[in-house]
Amino acid sequence: MRVLIVDDEPLARERLKRLVEETPDGQVIGLAQNGVEAVEQVESVRPDVVLMDIRMPEMDGLQAAAKLVELKHPPAVIFCTAYDEYAVEAFDVQALGYLVKPVNKDDLAVALKRASRLNKAQLSALGKRNGEDEEPVARSHISARTHRGLELIPIEEIYYFRADQKYVTVLHRHGEVLIDETLKELEKELGERFYRIHRNCLVSVAQLESMERSGQGQHKVKVRGLEESLDVSRRHVSGLRKLMQSL
Repeated sequence: MRVLIVDDEPLARERLKRLVEETPDGQVIGLAQNGVEAVEQVESVRPDVVLMDIRMPEMDGLQAAAKLVELKHPPAVIFCTAYDEYAVEAFDVQALGYLVKPVNKDDLAVALKRASRLNKAQLSALGKRNGEDEEPVARSHISARTHRGLELIPIEEIYYFRADQKYVTVLHRHGEVLIDETLKELEKELGERFYRIHRNCLVSVAQLESMERSGQGQHKVKVRGLEESLDVSRRHVSGLRKLMQSL
């Protein structure tokens, strides 16, 4: 994985360089000290990932990222900053990750691994901006704030969304996170990829395996990759059965 490191502090650049080179497939192909240099180098060396500080002279990281997402084939951007108050702005410029300094080696490895799973089409989708009259593009990732910082979970790795009081649990291939969204919003956006099996649960259509009935008459659905079976409410049994017959 080809990585460009952008930071106005020489020691920070060298530390990130060392951490990247300690990851299995990390290759540092450039160093920049501000956003202007970052944009110039991205256009010349075409990195897969840009590790970028936010507070920098001439052009800060947020401004640089906003320019990068406009490219035909934008790199994945992971912010590495000493400040955690820019998370919302990071999402506005389609950042793939948000790590707070001092960056932990394991957290960096996880972020780079996640970036490596993105192909060019997905990166372009992350960077796509819509005009006011255009239809919104469904997200390719779900964002969550965790102890690692800002994480983006690929939609195709999610098993289900389950509502629990004011939060929604997202169970995915590598664990689970909490997000501050509603099932109704998620269903409206991701309705073709997730099916409501209960008032509190949306399941990935791609992961549906089978539906069964327990000895107590409760319908349950099996999801590929999960040991647990999920309850299906009575009102959704017929629709789910028709859906699974069409798969």
